Amino acid sequence: MSKIKITDTSLRDAHQSLWATRMTIDDMLPVLEDLDEVGYHSLEVWGGATFDVCIRYLKEDPWERLRAIRKHVKKTRLQMLLRGQSLVGYSHYPDDVVEKFVAKAADNGIDIFRMFDALNDIRNLETCMKAVKKTGMHAQACVVYTVSPAHSIDHFVNTALALKDMGADSICVKDMAGLLAPYASFELVRLLKEKVGLPVQLHTHYIGGLAIASIMKAAEAGVDIVDTASVPMAFGSSQPPVETIVRALQGSKWDTGLDLHKLFTIANYFEQIRKHKGFERGVTKISDMKVFEHQVPGGMISNLISQLEEQKASDRLDEVLNEIPKVRKDLGYPPLVTPTSQIIGIQAVLNVLMGERYKLCPGEVKDYVRGLYGRPPVVISDAIKGKIIGQEEVITGRPADFLEPGWEKGKKEIGATAESEEDVLTYILFPQVALKFFEYRQNRDAEDVPQISSWDEVGEEIKPQETVAPPAPRIIKKAHRGDEEMNLDEIRELMLLLDQTGIGELDLQKDDYRLILRKAVGAVQAVNRSDNPTEDVVVKNEPSEVKHNLTEVTSPMVGTFYRSPSPDEKAYVVEGQHVEKGQTLCIIEAMKLMNEIKAEEPGTIVEICVENTQPVEFGSVLFRIEKD
Repeated sequence: MSKIKITDTSLRDAHQSLWATRMTIDDMLPVLEDLDEVGYHSLEVWGGATFDVCIRYLKEDPWERLRAIRKHVKKTRLQMLLRGQSLVGYSHYPDDVVEKFVAKAADNGIDIFRMFDALNDIRNLETCMKAVKKTGMHAQACVVYTVSPAHSIDHFVNTALALKDMGADSICVKDMAGLLAPYASFELVRLLKEKVGLPVQLHTHYIGGLAIASIMKAAEAGVDIVDTASVPMAFGSSQPPVETIVRALQGSKWDTGLDLHKLFTIANYFEQIRKHKGFERGVTKISDMKVFEHQVPGGMISNLISQLEEQKASDRLDEVLNEIPKVRKDLGYPPLVTPTSQIIGIQAVLNVLMGERYKLCPGEVKDYVRGLYGRPPVVISDAIKGKIIGQEEVITGRPADFLEPGWEKGKKEIGATAESEEDVLTYILFPQVALKFFEYRQNRDAEDVPQISSWDEVGEEIKPQETVAPPAPRIIKKAHRGDEEMNLDEIRELMLLLDQTGIGELDLQKDDYRLILRKAVGAVQAVNRSDNPTEDVVVKNEPSEVKHNLTEVTSPMVGTFYRSPSPDEKAYVVEGQHVEKGQTLCIIEAMKLMNEIKAEEPGTIVEICVENTQPVEFGSVLFRIEKD
């Protein structure tokens, strides 16, 4: 029996699980050479949520991050997590995009592609597996582990056999929710080694407290490689600590041969980062222990908490965790791993926030039920299908076969904004977020922002690097209060201003004072333009009379408002347009999903209260509609 090899997840899954993927490339650079000297089997540095978070929150180019890591890690193989046909996104992409992405990832430094499909539907791995084999890089295929009436050890072994036939170089048991118990770990690894005959790697999370014991039993069964993290990013919903595993195996026939002193040097560095940025330690909470019931994976727990905080609903976490198993059962017991974890989790959040199950369903949930993500382990009942997609047809073929080629289309759409083929891919994967990032990058470069000190300037004492905070989003384009809800004192002040300008007295009604105020503010600005002739004042075309049968469409969540029903849809509703009950009015992008907001009754749009791509809060008025 040869020694067990170790993959370090600190630069990807570990900080995704505990720190919502918020470690920047400048946090990583000073420690890369030390990591390279440890003797790891591989470093997981890319994929998963990294791509999305880089452009959405950190204002980093994920391709530049990968190139920077590759530049300084010369001995150790770099590994990424690829979500099969979903790549690093949350929906399936056309085959030509998958092929291009894999080729570019290999060109930029990835050596090992760990591929999985959330449903263990191997049809969704065909294209990316062929693409990886074409690059000559290592193709590691995952068996996604979960517990349900539809999943058995025979299912997992048969899935691995099929993946071997497709060309997998190794098999990874992907236990994203820490559900793999020690004796089940032994039996599964034993059967995979015996019947499949490929190297086996175990990826598990500490979330329920089983991980260390499961790794030890896997070692006894012949596992080849295991995933761990540096101790400041271990425990809790992350991986088990490398230091513990190395020590536990020392002196045995599975001894890793890694130097604990080097590992603790690296751990001290990451601990400085943790303290400096206020990141939490991995602690197993009661909600974590309930993983055996809700099965929420480690990579999603921290994001789920932050998303509930954004929605001003952090106190409802227990309700959401109780709702998740119910939604999972309704939708055919999918394993909870990206993107199905987001699909199930966000639907559970919406069920709780809306107070009614399936009243609001994101487009991704509808696509899942339509069969566009693959074949659910259990057929979804007609009753649930009816609530979510009505009488729409469900596809049964390989989902990607229904997608039009996307590379040339995306390249044409983004045009000269893209500085490279990598930019085109970023746009295709995350169109709206990418456009915002490219705009930020252009403005940053134009302003010649001073660059952060490079890793070369760091002395012997490793110090976390300060990051340049991105500019705060501008919600209101003009400095006036006409686009905001006013309190009583501000209303009185405006009334006084109106009297001073000679516009006259207004009768403010409870239900429509905002309309009158917006009109009044526009008039005041028009009167005052002579004082500031260069000011570009836009006065909205308000109704000629106050309407008393108005209904307000408000945002059910914190997010970003998009008038277009989808990035590719050119038509959108306009003021004065008649809409029918159930007609899509807009999209609110929240919690990484696109949520369609529909008209609850027929009527005419009197006012669109939000600009396209503007952030909105819970309860923000989006539309005012005059009911029929």
